[in-house]
Amino acid sequence: MRSYAKSIALYEKTRKHLAGGVSSNVRYASVPVPLFFARGEGARLYDVDGNVHIDYVLGNGPAILGHAPKAVIDAVAASLGEGQLFAAQHPRETELAERLCGLLPGAEVVRFSTSGTEAVLMAMRLARAFTGRDKILKFEGHYHGWSDQAFISTRPSLNEAGPTDAPVPVAGSPGMPASVLGDVVVCGWNDLELLAQALDRHRGEIAAVITEPVMVNGGAILPLPGYLEGVRDLCRRHGALFICDEVITGFRVGLGGAQAKFGVTADLSIYAKAVAAGFPLAMVGGRRDVMDTLLDKGVMHGGTYNGNVQSMAAALAALDLLEADDGAVYRDLEARGGELMQGLTALAAKHRLPVLVQGMPAIFQTFFTSGPAPRNYRESAACDRDRALALHAALQEEGVRIQQAGKWFLSTAHDKAVIAETLAAADRAMAKLAGS
Repeated sequence: MRSYAKSIALYEKTRKHLAGGVSSNVRYASVPVPLFFARGEGARLYDVDGNVHIDYVLGNGPAILGHAPKAVIDAVAASLGEGQLFAAQHPRETELAERLCGLLPGAEVVRFSTSGTEAVLMAMRLARAFTGRDKILKFEGHYHGWSDQAFISTRPSLNEAGPTDAPVPVAGSPGMPASVLGDVVVCGWNDLELLAQALDRHRGEIAAVITEPVMVNGGAILPLPGYLEGVRDLCRRHGALFICDEVITGFRVGLGGAQAKFGVTADLSIYAKAVAAGFPLAMVGGRRDVMDTLLDKGVMHGGTYNGNVQSMAAALAALDLLEADDGAVYRDLEARGGELMQGLTALAAKHRLPVLVQGMPAIFQTFFTSGPAPRNYRESAACDRDRALALHAALQEEGVRIQQAGKWFLSTAHDKAVIAETLAAADRAMAKLAGS
């Protein structure tokens, strides 16, 4: 058994002056306490107790190039002497915006922000200003940040969620005013008939439909063939904007994100995480006529840290690596991720465990279920969470760190040797589960 004595002691000390002992509630999920890490390098994290972890959390996705990638760190270090914030523009913003508009489907212009939560709020405000409507339609199980306007029906209990064909908006946290629920319509995902019914019920009221193009937060669930195109077409028919939240999938599943993978283009798209390889950067990109409401209609968007020098330098350096040789790193990432997914599936069969491996090579989920692959939130919520947590704990003891819910993120630092080491550790972890 690994020792976490120093993390436990640090957590108890930290709780005295840092609310809850963490800077994000998501970090409570670590076992046995929120772990404290001393450093990260490549595919590995090193905690304060001296334990080494092959890391598949990757900061919840941003570290697409692994931890402390040299080219990015060097670029940021070189930028530090230039200053950090000017409350004005600087040339790197121009260069980065131009490159991004050349890569991203439908991005005629972009606007930078700092976090995905902020960028979602910007996109919603733009949609409301452009359409003159107030309501936003979102899908059960999709996460669009922790703001009052978006943290709704993200992980509702099924006894609160209401009927499948007309879900009830459920606040995701205490402290959210009931009034925000009236501006959000909730719908089940991956079913165009349900969406058509919801849009008909609220005809002329919906400013935008927002979706993760891959339901990453609900289990790395892929859209059914034709689904995203159908969402786009229904939006057009009802005069609503189509918003793709690619905070996670953008620059992780390919240079053009999930929209390029699935051949669909949204009116507005949101990106963050992997775009700057671990440095804080988010953005909204999309149609010029919609984005121009920032100027033409005086739509307010601000942020002291937007477009800061270091994040711009990090993103440009990351793009140099991601774009090299026509995106060769993504081909390698898909090959290694596919090998890992197949290996985990084979190990589950070997140990007679009902483990389902689902998603894309750069990000996938391990479920415990004997049923078919989940297609939406309610089906994923019906999977055996307790056994998934047991696998998470067993993997951690074998030196493999995944998200507690069962998500695995890959980076370019996860080479063939790391994949082989991971599968050997997973073999031992599953053997323990099968024998328990």
